[in-house]
Amino acid sequence: MLHADTSKADAVAASTVDLTKIKPYGDTLNDGMMQLSFTLPIPEGEEANEAAKLIAKKMGLEEPAVVYSNDLGIGYTFFILYGKCRHTVDYTAIKVPKVDVDVMNRQQCEKYISDNIKRDVVIVGACTGTDAHTVGIDAIMNMKGFHGHFGLERYQGIEAINMGSQVSNELLVAKAIETNADAILVSQIVTQKDVHITNMTNLVELLEAEGIRDRVILVCGGPRISHEIAQELGYDAGFGPNSYAEDVASFVLTEMAGKKRKPLLH
Repeated sequence: MLHADTSKADAVAASTVDLTKIKPYGDTLNDGMMQLSFTLPIPEGEEANEAAKLIAKKMGLEEPAVVYSNDLGIGYTFFILYGKCRHTVDYTAIKVPKVDVDVMNRQQCEKYISDNIKRDVVIVGACTGTDAHTVGIDAIMNMKGFHGHFGLERYQGIEAINMGSQVSNELLVAKAIETNADAILVSQIVTQKDVHITNMTNLVELLEAEGIRDRVILVCGGPRISHEIAQELGYDAGFGPNSYAEDVASFVLTEMAGKKRKPLLH
């Protein structure tokens, strides 16, 4: 959106918008205006601006205009560009796979454990592979949590084991077996070149090789994780941005109560 302020006329128009033909909005409803930014490996200048506009035109944008460019050095230039999108989408036809669970708050989760599971729930979590960013796993696991949502360490009835970052899949599986874990949580923040796909697939293969994949609830999360991708890779659930400890806890506890689970320990 180009401007934060919207007129009363636009507000009225938005309330009657055709949801089968959704288009970007900038100054006027359905004007198609959108903003994008990218970097090109060329030096800054008029030729660079023209190259950026030509790329935007090939992307289907009409009347592209470079509103900002910055020399990044060694022959690279960063651009911010506006243009009009001609395409529309049918919003009413969109179906997105989501985790289907009634989310409980912390107190409700604790009561659910007491009423339905009647023992402590063991959840092991880690940021796996070469990923050194713990912000995701800490937001779910650590007692302080994130954005006013306490982490699983604060939940009575949950033993939350946060293994931190750069944990190998082999070590994570070994820890899950050692602690007789009910659930494994995997955080993937750094996902360049789809390294998270390879890493997450490897974890499923290790669990299957150990013969324990069906004995543990497997959950993943991260900025490029969706429930659909998680299920495609063999996980029980996937949580993307704006997910909190109660989302994960509600899913794990509901899954545990819904099926009899054999312990990992032989």
